[in-house]
Amino acid sequence: MLAGKKILLVVTGSIAAYKAPVLVRQLIKKGAEVRVLMTPAATDFVSKLTLSTVSKNPVLIDLFNSETWANHVMLGSWADLMLFAPLSCNTLSKMASGQCDNLVMATYLSATCPIMVAPAMDEDMWHHATTKTNVQLIQQHGCLQLPVAYGELASGLTGEGRMVEPEEIVMFLEEYFSKSAQLKGKKALVTAGPTYEAIDPVRFIGNHSSGKMGYAVAEELSGRGAEVTLVSGPVNFGIRGNGLKVVNVITADEMYQACLEIKNYDIAVMAAAVADYTPSIVSDSKIKKTSNELVVSLKRTKDILASLGKTKLNGQVLVGFALETDNEEENAVKKLKEKNADLIVLNSLNDEGAGFGHDTNKATFYFKDGGQKQVELKSKKALAKDIVDSITEIL
Repeated sequence: MLAGKKILLVVTGSIAAYKAPVLVRQLIKKGAEVRVLMTPAATDFVSKLTLSTVSKNPVLIDLFNSETWANHVMLGSWADLMLFAPLSCNTLSKMASGQCDNLVMATYLSATCPIMVAPAMDEDMWHHATTKTNVQLIQQHGCLQLPVAYGELASGLTGEGRMVEPEEIVMFLEEYFSKSAQLKGKKALVTAGPTYEAIDPVRFIGNHSSGKMGYAVAEELSGRGAEVTLVSGPVNFGIRGNGLKVVNVITADEMYQACLEIKNYDIAVMAAAVADYTPSIVSDSKIKKTSNELVVSLKRTKDILASLGKTKLNGQVLVGFALETDNEEENAVKKLKEKNADLIVLNSLNDEGAGFGHDTNKATFYFKDGGQKQVELKSKKALAKDIVDSITEIL
């Protein structure tokens, strides 16, 4: 699975950098093309000459020197994967905070390819609260973290914090690229974010949805090779992903129309928090404050999930979301049946850290065949992986 893949290896200032030449050799033996970036601190542990020799490519350390400038934008778009191995505690901190003081960080911040990290540090550093926070932050930013190994450390202690061995990293990469082609040829429709239902030109009815869950699902589907169309309500961030098209809408009706225009999809994930009601009459001008009360008449919006359920074909997978405060399981099972969905992802506002506005989520999956799956609190990106895993199993 690594033949022809372009790997941008980043070596940072950790004693585990001595393993980098072995990793480069193994990647090249698998057919990958490898280019290497180093932080200045990494040169204290492994030489630039060694890595340039085994990679058969110049090794870059500085953003510029007296004669040349390293095109960090080109490097981040050239690669199929940017791999930090080893990832030091210092560079991890810079990634989490967005510092840009060297070539590695400039490339990281401009990279359009997926990012994978293999941390390496002493056990106490690895378990420090700040390190845990930094790991969570880069995961929220989309980085994939390889597990750390248990064993003898440079300090002489034994514990967690070792970089996984080069052979294991190669296995992880092969698994990653295998999974990245898992949904190749499949077309997916995803909705995300809130809808805004206008009362007048300056006011609207909306909700607190951030769109993070739907965007995470769209990115995960795209990362596994699917051709994704994301129909998004108003959000304040963008999205990365190859083969991913974004259709921006504002109202529930615009989202309904956009979804119905998407034909021949294999997967539909309705993660948007679509308004159930919209004003019956929208004022052409701003409503002035002339009385103590303002009565707004509302009418039902069109049900996108139900409409897709009615036209669903054999082989198509339809996923809906349910956000509940009362009778959660009863309402989720009812929605599963009434909408003709294959999977309902239930979120409860009674669960701390779940629902609107959080980077984390906790869910229960309800399947058409009667099965259930509890998913504990985790990042929305991690939950998106669980959702797409379930979709691939259904397919």
